[in-house]
Amino acid sequence: MVQRIAQLFGVGVIAGILVAALALPAVGGIGITARNVATGFMNMPSDLETPPPPQRSTIYDREGGVIAEIYDKNRELVDLEDMSPVMQDAIISIEDSGFYEHGGIDIGGTFRAALRTLAGSTQGGSSLTQQYVKNVLVESADNQDEQEEATETSIARKLRELRYALTLEKRMTKDEILQGYLNIAYFGDGAYGVESAAQHFFGKKAADLELSEAATLAGAVRYPYLYNMRLNTEDAQDRRDVVLDRMVQIGRITEEEAAEAKAADLEDQLDVSNPSNGCVPSDQPFFCDYVVQEIEKSERFGENETERARWLRTAGLEIHTTLDADMQEAAQDAVDKYVPRKNKSKKVAAEILIEPGTGEIRGMAQSRNYGPDESKLGETSINFTTDSDRGGSTGFQAGSTFKAFALAAALEQGKGFGTSYSGANDSSTTITGNRNCDGGTLAPWTLSNAGDTKGGGSSMVAGTKGSVNTYFAHLQRDVGLCNVIEMAENLGVKRADGQSFDNPHTQANNSFVLGSEEVSPLRVANAYATFASGGTYCEPQAITSIEDKQAGKTIEIESECERRISEDVAAGVSYLLQQTFKGGTTTGLGIGRPAAAKTGTTDGSAAAWFAGYTPNLAGSVFVGDPRGPQNYPLRGVNLGGRYYGTVYGATIPGPIWQETMREATEELPEKGFPSAPSKYRGGGSGAPDAEQTASGASVEGGVPDVVGQSEGQAVAALEEAGYVVSVSGTRVRSDEAEGTVAAVNPDPGTVLPEGATVNVFLSTGSSGRASPSADAGDGDGGGRGGSGDRGPDPGVGTHPVVPASEVPRREE
Repeated sequence: MVQRIAQLFGVGVIAGILVAALALPAVGGIGITARNVATGFMNMPSDLETPPPPQRSTIYDREGGVIAEIYDKNRELVDLEDMSPVMQDAIISIEDSGFYEHGGIDIGGTFRAALRTLAGSTQGGSSLTQQYVKNVLVESADNQDEQEEATETSIARKLRELRYALTLEKRMTKDEILQGYLNIAYFGDGAYGVESAAQHFFGKKAADLELSEAATLAGAVRYPYLYNMRLNTEDAQDRRDVVLDRMVQIGRITEEEAAEAKAADLEDQLDVSNPSNGCVPSDQPFFCDYVVQEIEKSERFGENETERARWLRTAGLEIHTTLDADMQEAAQDAVDKYVPRKNKSKKVAAEILIEPGTGEIRGMAQSRNYGPDESKLGETSINFTTDSDRGGSTGFQAGSTFKAFALAAALEQGKGFGTSYSGANDSSTTITGNRNCDGGTLAPWTLSNAGDTKGGGSSMVAGTKGSVNTYFAHLQRDVGLCNVIEMAENLGVKRADGQSFDNPHTQANNSFVLGSEEVSPLRVANAYATFASGGTYCEPQAITSIEDKQAGKTIEIESECERRISEDVAAGVSYLLQQTFKGGTTTGLGIGRPAAAKTGTTDGSAAAWFAGYTPNLAGSVFVGDPRGPQNYPLRGVNLGGRYYGTVYGATIPGPIWQETMREATEELPEKGFPSAPSKYRGGGSGAPDAEQTASGASVEGGVPDVVGQSEGQAVAALEEAGYVVSVSGTRVRSDEAEGTVAAVNPDPGTVLPEGATVNVFLSTGSSGRASPSADAGDGDGGGRGGSGDRGPDPGVGTHPVVPASEVPRREE
């Protein structure tokens, strides 16, 4: 009867009268009439914004696999058609059986509320529309005052809800309101919205809910804590049966259907799953954290960090990333194998993989569990692969991986592979005249190679293969320290703490070329990726697109790339770094396809590095102690069930890189590097050594690179170039096939006079046994005084293919 009266006289008029009845106990004392109250009610603000409620955001890898879900409230929005019809019937039956008949206000319920209000209670029935309004006001509250206003027990709140409900019914269809309500309602146990509730309690989608399950969820919304089916199963089941009886009463289901649903044991139906929120439970937690940091720290996603963090956790974003699940798994398996997460020495291995030409991060792994408790063995929230402003550390000295930047700077100045210096072959040397970028002269610098053995830096090729400190010290002096620094910066390398390489606090130092600066693996890998791409630098990229469903837009994130060095310089560096696999510091670490790489070990083996690349994938590996590498060096440690007296770049980082790259490149096409430009085949502007000043004209282009060729092919090529060939009877172990050329001495590219002798050494193959004399080591530096790395470098007789190089002394 009351609903019929409302239809005749208009919902607005009846609502006004009802509101007056509600309000009179509060205002009657000051003489305000019911008519005035009703008029005032209709003049109240009524335009309610109904933005989508907060929902969870999802981070995906490049193939669509879920990396993590991030949210403040566990909610997933779905359309009404994706909600089981029995769920819709159940919620209407128990909460507002006249929902499709009234105009936003349950007149009968409101009359009853008025009577209870007159009796001293402000409690009363609300329509689904009113409940939806209340939830919208709560979810859209921006501050504590608005939150309290939306939930206060008062006549004023009831009046606001009633007025908004009337207007909402004119603007939205009934199905739209029902959909909004079922998406915004709280069902208990942290589940918001019917889709998340169905998944959380029953392990299924809302579209698949059966009658008994739907009735259980519908019964929970009135008192979600009391009827929490996980904690209070018996109470929840009793409430379910009340819902089923109500559905029978209003004709939504039959008594037989209700009886069958009641027979179901709720405890047996439950399939509770705890939602994974954040990066901690992710299988790729440190990459997940990097993505979160990228969004929260980037101004393109919001005016301030607080706003960006809220957007991430409430907007239901679909974040598509660059991570390759297979490459990530390969990297994680390798770092865990060689440096287990809970090793008692507390060392850590960190590795990153980047695609040349795009900057896209394909893998980001470290031998730690992700968590906030640094006191737990093997747990950290610091991402050691990246810089401090993206959740990383303040960096680690990178050792001889920095020598590649000196090579690039030298080639850019036109110096050739045969560039040599007087004193670069000595076991130690003193460099004077280095200047910082302000023109200031640095103090003399004395450094050493390994032991008393000469470094063997007779050319750029030999110096690179042997990672000869004395050679690179002279090269840096010749090229200019500031030019080497600028080359590193041009390739995107910067200190992990955000400081520049040459500032009042961290002034440029002599040993820059030996990797004395603290950087992250990400910066080293990305610089090497620039060589791999042919000189095109790309900003490291983790996100390709963000779909913002609430805003109805997709943010596409393109690679930011530009040419930083010429193709010739990039090809020249790649040629030189390929030589390290041919009897150099990375011998035995090949991956079965063309690759270029450099080891790095800091002063006193404080930290060890390996950086390398193919034309389509670059990676760098760091191993050290996050407590302070200088105080906890890589000496006398047990890792992965093996004891290491001293760890060098080729000892642990090299095998990690090797195993990772073998797996990670399996599905990538095999590509070769471009040939070394002929303009670099000669000598450079450095002081010539004795070999270059011998009698006779120098052969243009220097010693041909015949490594990997058959004996006959190699001899023919060398003789055609004008050299006398001596094939050694002693074979050496190498990655080259048995019987082919493993190495030549002097090195390829060395400029010699016509008629000079070139020694050729044939290979036993990687499984063969080399001559006992073929066991020379090398070292390269890090610390302000130098760095060192050691590899299984073969040598022969008095003409070592790769001479022993450097463990330098710290600068005084």
